[in-house]
Amino acid sequence: MKRVGFVCFGEVNTPFERLVLKHDEALKELKNLPDYTVTDGGIVIDDPAYDTAKAALRKLSGVEMDCLILCVAGWIPTHAVIYVTDPWRHIPMILWGLCGWHEKGRLLTTADQAGTTAIRPALEAMGYTFQYIYSIVNQPLPVKRIDAYVSACHARRKLRQARIGTMGYRDMLLYGTQYEGNSLRGQLGVEVEPFEMLEMVQNMDTLDPARVAEGVAFVREHWRIQKPCEDSVIEKGVKYALAVGKKIEERGYEAVSLIDVDGMKKLLGFPPAMVFMLLEHNYHVLTVPENDIMGAVTQLILKYLTGQIVPYLEYYEFFENSMLIGVPDFIPEAATEGDVELLPAAFGLLSSSLLNVSKVRTGYVTCARLVYINGTYKMHMYTADARTPRPWNEYGWEEPAPQLPSLEVFPDSCTVEEFAQKVSGQHVIVAYGDYTDSLKDFCRLMDIEMM
Repeated sequence: MKRVGFVCFGEVNTPFERLVLKHDEALKELKNLPDYTVTDGGIVIDDPAYDTAKAALRKLSGVEMDCLILCVAGWIPTHAVIYVTDPWRHIPMILWGLCGWHEKGRLLTTADQAGTTAIRPALEAMGYTFQYIYSIVNQPLPVKRIDAYVSACHARRKLRQARIGTMGYRDMLLYGTQYEGNSLRGQLGVEVEPFEMLEMVQNMDTLDPARVAEGVAFVREHWRIQKPCEDSVIEKGVKYALAVGKKIEERGYEAVSLIDVDGMKKLLGFPPAMVFMLLEHNYHVLTVPENDIMGAVTQLILKYLTGQIVPYLEYYEFFENSMLIGVPDFIPEAATEGDVELLPAAFGLLSSSLLNVSKVRTGYVTCARLVYINGTYKMHMYTADARTPRPWNEYGWEEPAPQLPSLEVFPDSCTVEEFAQKVSGQHVIVAYGDYTDSLKDFCRLMDIEMM
C-alpha cells in the first residue's frame, strides 16, 4: 500500500465551510486511488495558538508515510505550514495548490496559488524534498500527477528495505552486471547478499520429497511441454528451485540472480531457465540471470513504481525504427501471452535444455536500466510500442530452431540512433504502460541522473 499523509491549509478569514468543501473533494479523490492508505490531518488555519496545526500533528504522529501532501485550499501564511511540516522534513512532500470555481458567470477564488507561490520558495530554501503541483479551474484534479510522485516516494521507501540474493558473482566475467556495494546501500538503500552455489547443492539433501513431487506435478499440469521430456529433468529443476527457495525464505530476498553460464550450465550441466520460472511462481521474487545486480535493482524500482512483476530482456538486433529484444531462457508468467510453453532443445555444448518458448505480451512499455558510471548512478529510460516480432531465431540451436520469447520495440521517446548512443547494457527491464513521470520523479528523489 502507498501510505500518504494529508493536511489541508486555509487562511483564518476564509469561510470555513468553503475550506471543508475543498478539503473533502481533494481527500475523496486521493482515497479513490487504488492501493492507497491516506491519513487525514484535517484542516489547518493560521490561528494564533496553532491549535489546528497541533491537532494535525497529533493525527499524523506515529504514522509511517511515503509522502506528506500539503493541500493548499486558499491563502495561508507560510509559518503555519512550516509549523506542521517541520517534524516531517525527512519525508518527501507534495505542495498541491487547489483552485477557484465558477459561479454566476464569474470566477471565485480563495487565492490558493497566492499561498503556494509563497510556500514553494520557502520549502526550497529550507531544503525540503517536494514536488509542486497545482489544480486548474474546470480541469480534473491532477491525481495522475500526484500518484506518479507518490509512487516514486513509495519506491524510495521500499528500496531502503530491499534485499537481493545473488548466487555467485560476475558470471562470464561481465563488467556491466557488477555493483558498488557501499553506494548502493548508502544512496539507494539496497542490500546485496552473495551466497555460494554449494549452499544450494547442500540444501537439496534436506528437501521434502512430497514438495518435490508436488512441483513436478505442477509443471506437468500447468506448463505445456512441446516434446517428450523425462521426469528426471523436471525434478532436477524443481529441486534446484526449492533449494534456492530455502535461502529466499531464510533471508527475505525480493529479487534473485544466479550464476548461469559459468555456474549452473558449466558446473552442474543444467540451464536454470526452469529454476527462475519456479522461483518467480513459488516465491514471487524478481529474477534475472548472470549475477546482474544492476538489472535486479532496476527490476525492484520498476516493481515498486508499477506493482508489476517486470521481466528482463536483452538486445539482439537494431533496425531503422525498432529494436529486437528477447531472452535465451525464460520470462515470468506475468509477461506471458497465453500458455507457458517449454521446449527441450540443445544449444552449443549443452546436450539438452528445457527452454521457455512462450510468447511475450505486447503493448506500450517503459524500458529502463540503472547503471553506475564514474561514481554516478544513471538511469537510461525510453518508452516504446512493443509488437510481435518478425520470425527469427538465434543461431546455434538444433533444428528446428526455436522462436525465443521476444518483442520488437518501436521507441517513441527517442530515435533508434539516440537510443544506441545511450544504451547501458545488454539487459533491459520492461514494464507495461507509461511510467515516465514516476520514474523521473524517483530519479530526482534518489539523485540519479536521467539519460
